[in-house]
Amino acid sequence: MLLTGTSQTFTIKYVIHARFEIEGVVEKPDVIGAVFGQTEGLFGPELDLRELQKTGRIGRIEIDLHSKNDKTTGSITIPTSLDRVSTALIAASIESINRVGPCSAKVSLEKIEDIREARRKIIIDRAKEILHKWTIESLPSVDEVYKEISDTMKIGKVEKYGPEDLPAGPGLESAKDIIVVEGRADIINLMRCGIFNTVALEGAKVPESIKKLSKEKTATALLDGDRGGDLILKELQQVTNVKFVGRAPRGKEIEECNCKEITEAIENKVPISEASGKPPSKKPEPPQHIKVEVPEPVGNAAKALLGTLEAVLLTEKFELIERLPVSQLAEKLQQIGGVDTVVFDGIITQRIVDIAGEKNIRRIVASRISEAVKPALNVELVTFQDAIVQA
Repeated sequence: MLLTGTSQTFTIKYVIHARFEIEGVVEKPDVIGAVFGQTEGLFGPELDLRELQKTGRIGRIEIDLHSKNDKTTGSITIPTSLDRVSTALIAASIESINRVGPCSAKVSLEKIEDIREARRKIIIDRAKEILHKWTIESLPSVDEVYKEISDTMKIGKVEKYGPEDLPAGPGLESAKDIIVVEGRADIINLMRCGIFNTVALEGAKVPESIKKLSKEKTATALLDGDRGGDLILKELQQVTNVKFVGRAPRGKEIEECNCKEITEAIENKVPISEASGKPPSKKPEPPQHIKVEVPEPVGNAAKALLGTLEAVLLTEKFELIERLPVSQLAEKLQQIGGVDTVVFDGIITQRIVDIAGEKNIRRIVASRISEAVKPALNVELVTFQDAIVQA
């Protein structure tokens, strides 16, 4: 929520709502005078209402009142862009007002409204509506599902090609790019994966129809990852114009591969002139995450921040220094000292790491670490996923 004041525009984070009862009849200027006058100097210039209003940290103070039977009641509303601690101090200062003009008064805090929480709720509710509508609109009808399944059944028949009656997919003749496989079972497996521009050799000797097709179309050989595939590759290199070759994983046949393995074999094809005759080795497993023990207060902070896009700054004894939006984190770290641990719902960037190294910050815990980050020797980097609380 943005508020436009006389000096500048600022973003409201919290709104203080207070109510007052005054023994006598007063007007709005009297209440405004009491608000500014009786809070002046309580906590120094940093929390002086006039100074905060000049610098845009609090907005226009709204007073609503009415008088009846020689009493005046009403409300005070103060929007702020301060942090939670400063906002709470302002609210407590307002409650300390005990006179308005010549009349005794009592002010009580009604609530502090978190504008961002209200905005999050509105956004979440709207997201639910969008998702619900999207799901309904994108769901196919029963007729569409039935037709799709029926069409799959219809096109799932292996055809014959050329005078040799070679097994072929139904999309072979109309395709500019074709896939040459070893046998009929390979054709069937590729058709299960939605690939129909196929033809099979049906033996180690290359048929004339394959030689002719490789001159007329861009042909890719998709071969088994075994010794038989090696031999057929050599034959294709000598007597055809096949342009590319892809291989099943080492020790597997194309008819045994799942759709993901077939897709990868096609995507990783190489010019047949560069093919070595050796099938690819199995891809290495991705590295496992290394779990890191963190103190209980740090683990609790990580859980509390998940999904908030906020950060907390902790001392060496895990005392809270400040809680703030992630967007302000880098600037704040450059301004203050005494920070030992930073926990935030965001991505650890190189800028954050560099600042932490300069400021002797010992630990950063966040939802993710950027792949481009070069760790600093004196800063421990931990993700929420890898953090485990010390027993």
